[in-house]
Amino acid sequence: MTTLTGRQIAEADLAGWAYLLGGLQTRVRTGDFATGVALVAAVGTVAGDHGPALDVRPGHVDVRVTSHRERGITADEVRLARAITEVAEGAGLTLDSAAVSRLELALDTPDQTAVLPFWAAVFAMAPGDGEVLDPADRLPAVWFQGSGSEEPRQRWHPDVWVEPAQVQPRIDAALAAGGTLVSDEAAPSYWVLADPEGNRVCLCTWQDRR
Repeated sequence: MTTLTGRQIAEADLAGWAYLLGGLQTRVRTGDFATGVALVAAVGTVAGDHGPALDVRPGHVDVRVTSHRERGITADEVRLARAITEVAEGAGLTLDSAAVSRLELALDTPDQTAVLPFWAAVFAMAPGDGEVLDPADRLPAVWFQGSGSEEPRQRWHPDVWVEPAQVQPRIDAALAAGGTLVSDEAAPSYWVLADPEGNRVCLCTWQDRR
């Protein structure tokens, strides 16, 4: 089945959902744990064998829908997201896409082939094409970004994937907390920020990506 682009997913107008790093995510505000458990049971009736990842907490349920076979989003996942929305709204619950984000770690390296097997081993992850992935989808993915070998150089940095509408609020909060905007040259694909000590982080979106 054809994997959808970020633009196609945006045009599907899935209110309450964010497209983050190959998956559709939302946070359903439940108010209490029992309501969250009931929501999970109701989602199970519409998901069948194509079930999403569900994380139940006392006041909310986090939902992530993705096709592990296609490594992305197809029309099936869009239909499932709509069905979950109907279930949640039918129970009087609210979907909150602003509350969700997706974390991955990036290691800058001049030779990914030398270091990738090590990190796959220590994290007990599966090696992929330039990245290591947790088969259970619990730990952040780690990808290896080509860099020079000159010292000193930054090695690790986090990539935080957010809904495009949440980029500016995150930047404003980071600047107010003493950070700096290092570069917006690659925007709206990603922005580079740094804390007061120069440690960097990228805010990433699906925009302007293949």
